[in-house]
Amino acid sequence: MRVVRTNQAVGMVLGHDITEIVPNVFKGVAFKKGHVIKEEDVERLLRIGKEHVYVFQLKPDELHEDDAAIQLGELACGEGVYFTEPSEGKINIVAKHRGLLKINKELLEEINDLGEICLATIHGNRRIDKDGLIGGCRVIPLTIPKQKISEAKAILKDAKPMIEVKSFKPLKTAIIVTGSEVYKGRIEDKFGPVVEKKIEAYDSDVIYKTIVPDELDRIKETVLRCKDKGAELIIVTGGMSVDPDDKTPGAIKAAGAEIISYGTPVLPGAMLLVGYIEGIPIFGLPGCVMFSHTTAFDILLPRVFAGERIVRRDITRMGYGGQCLKCQSCSFPDCHFGKC
Repeated sequence: MRVVRTNQAVGMVLGHDITEIVPNVFKGVAFKKGHVIKEEDVERLLRIGKEHVYVFQLKPDELHEDDAAIQLGELACGEGVYFTEPSEGKINIVAKHRGLLKINKELLEEINDLGEICLATIHGNRRIDKDGLIGGCRVIPLTIPKQKISEAKAILKDAKPMIEVKSFKPLKTAIIVTGSEVYKGRIEDKFGPVVEKKIEAYDSDVIYKTIVPDELDRIKETVLRCKDKGAELIIVTGGMSVDPDDKTPGAIKAAGAEIISYGTPVLPGAMLLVGYIEGIPIFGLPGCVMFSHTTAFDILLPRVFAGERIVRRDITRMGYGGQCLKCQSCSFPDCHFGKC
């Protein structure tokens, strides 16, 4: 550190905290160690009585923590993500808009493994709202070698963005409620309204909704009718267990769907079916979706609305974090459920 006159210190890095006392108004730190002195700071420093200040002398191969944090933010943030102005070497990483949060965990680990850098995030593959906090990044020391940032650039330069938020796309949705007891009016349909509410949360319209009996051919024909009506997402509720009179899985397969998975390592939601019929995602929903606040369906739905195609490994990975604790006050997606 060296001593310089305050009016000559603009652009230099303060080497110590400076306390300010205003009787009956304020007593505390006015400028923290590491602050880059600005033109507008000079008058305040002089009023405090600081004609001289101690400043850090940055070496040619060093970066101030704030400058390093900015460069790391630019490297880490992809589409749909921004970072805040640095403070004491720290930036916040925030969602520009509502969507599906994607985080490359392998790249995140590589950057943190460089040392002298802290990059922390929430879990990815989840819904996040506009201006939602994704994470934070800070440089540990006050100054960091430029070489360290160059190493980070080398890791990220040819890779996809470490952090991005994919926008949701509205999908024209068809809902088929199965169950002879509902079809014949013996009981009220309580499954359809639950699913409709989940779909509307993604600003999507239900273009077709119908109730059919537990008959394989009727369910199959209705699935094909939904496709012909231009549905971009087809959801079939009920009849998903292994009982002999549960026809939904067989009907979906008979309609020509490619079954990605019938069954998931998630509780609740173990009997969920996921497939595609001519590129259109189709779900077979077990009864738990009707009465459980959050299930395997809620974990996968954001990915479908973000335009991702679900593959078998997406399902098998869900076992880690796939047990819902059924908290009295549900905080999903701000909890462990569905995070792998």
